[in-house]
Amino acid sequence: MKVARICEAYGHRVQKSVFEVVCREADKVRFVAALQEVIDPTQDSVRIYRLPAYALDDVEHLGKPRLIDPRGALVI
Repeated sequence: MKVARICEAYGHRVQKSVFEVVCREADKVRFVAALQEVIDPTQDSVRIYRLPAYALDDVEHLGKPRLIDPRGALVI
C-alpha cells in the first residue's frame, strides 16, 4: 500500500500494480529513495525502465484516453 501511494505521488496508475512515471533525474533520485525506504524486498518488486526523452513521441495508445499527459509538469 505504501509503495502504491509513493508511485501515485510521482505518476499515475495504469493497471492495478503498474504505474507510469515520467520525471526528471532529480525527481527520480527522490522517488527511488522513497521506494527503498518502504519496499519489502521479499514481497515487492519494482522495475524502472529508463527511456530516452523522445520515446514518448513513439507511444501508441488505444482505447480509453488518458486524463493525464505523462509529459506534463511534475506536481508534488
